[in-house]
Amino acid sequence: MALTLSQLQAVKADIAANSDLNSQVPGSDGAFAIAALYNVAASPDWVVWRTSVTRQEILQNGFDWTRLDNLSVGKARVWSDIFVNGIINPGKANVRAGVDSVWVGTQADLDVRAAVYVHCKKNATRIQKLLSSGTGTTNTPATLQDGISDSFNISFNDIEAARNS
Repeated sequence: MALTLSQLQAVKADIAANSDLNSQVPGSDGAFAIAALYNVAASPDWVVWRTSVTRQEILQNGFDWTRLDNLSVGKARVWSDIFVNGIINPGKANVRAGVDSVWVGTQADLDVRAAVYVHCKKNATRIQKLLSSGTGTTNTPATLQDGISDSFNISFNDIEAARNS
């Protein structure tokens, strides 16, 4: 996935602003080193919404199956339709609104919602932090920019493109 001009310029500005990045040598060796520094966990922790979570991951890890029987027909349909392709993108506000509308009311249902959201967040890498917006906390994760996935790693080619933008 090619970074947009705006994203390349953000990377370029960030490189210029950080001595551990701007001290790297010009050329591909320095670009590799910068990419490696960007692809490690952000410090301090920065939490983002994941962009791809499978139904299987949610349902087989801490999900309270007994709560499904208590859903109304409408809520059960919404829960099923959210996973129309077998995955959800919790980075989308409308997907989170759907989850919130299904798992609401009783404490047991709110516990299911919390269990679902455990799988929908992750600690970001340094580059994901740069290319996201929001609070970045566990309670209020940041949202990755369009085109950036929760598995995105920046490449040395991206660094060279940013340096030349």
